[in-house]
Order: sequence, then C-alpha cells, then structure tokens
Amino acid sequence: WEYQIGPCEGIEIGDHLWMSRFILYRVAEEFGVSVTLDPKPVAGNWNGSGAHCNYSTQAMREDGGLKHMYDAIEKLSKRHKEHIRLYDPNGGKDNARRLTGKHETSSIDNFFAGVAHRGASIRIPRPCSVAGKGYLEDRRPSSNCDPYDVSYAIVRTTIIDDGWAD
Repeated sequence: WEYQIGPCEGIEIGDHLWMSRFILYRVAEEFGVSVTLDPKPVAGNWNGSGAHCNYSTQAMREDGGLKHMYDAIEKLSKRHKEHIRLYDPNGGKDNARRLTGKHETSSIDNFFAGVAHRGASIRIPRPCSVAGKGYLEDRRPSSNCDPYDVSYAIVRTTIIDDGWAD
C-alpha cells in the first residue's frame, strides 16, 4: 500500500516524511508488524517501492504552466545521474534493483518523460497536461530516500540551475 504527504513548501516535505515514517514505525510496533523502507526487500518480478515526488513551482500552476514543466523536465534530463545518486541512501544501488524499465518503472540508465506514462522517469499527469498547468511527478526516488536530498536535487536543478555535479 502507499500513502501521501503534502502539499508542502520547500524542504518542509522532509520534516513531514520523516515524521510520517516515525508514526508508521510506531503504529506497526503496536500491532507487532515489521516495516521496511527498502525499495525492493524481496527479489523478483515486481516493481518495488518508490517515493514519487510531485513537484511544482508557482509558474507551473498558473496558466501556461505546461511550458515551465517542460523546461524543468529538460533541466532534470541533464542531471539524471546526479539525481539517481541522491535518490537513495546508497548512491543509486538500491534503486538499481527497482528501476529496471519494467513494472511501471523507468530504467535507471535512461531518462524518459511522458504524459500519463507510469513507466517514465518524470510523468506529467493527464489532467495537468489537458489543463496546461499543474505539477510533474518524479518517479525515481526510492522508498528509503532522504527527502531532504530529493528536495535539494530537484530545486537545485530546476530553480538554481548552476550546472552542479556532486
């Protein structure tokens, strides 16, 4: 199953996700249930678990925002490897088990964006595409990601845009 956090502004998402994980672990403990954040705790023919990140700027949410979404996607495409390294705590090794290009995941080696495409690295939901504004979904972060690292990577790439390479 899954759950969602937000909407949040800026790195506030990190605070909310860490607290929700704490609550998840405490509730599970009360019921004698074990929880793991590992993106693929059992090998096999399935998609694993991600921490998809819905992201927008004010410009993306306003009329004509679709252009700003595509501008952000272009920037994200140029920093794919840097993002993969930051999107799991083991530098991409955890996500390598999950991002296979099968089972509604993108390939860890290739960047791909699409409208309503669940196999894309970055997906624009169909209602946002039709409306011409809204948000995009980065489907690459692993379920055990550090949300501060994910926020950092997305903002640094799409807003600061200083050509970084960590």
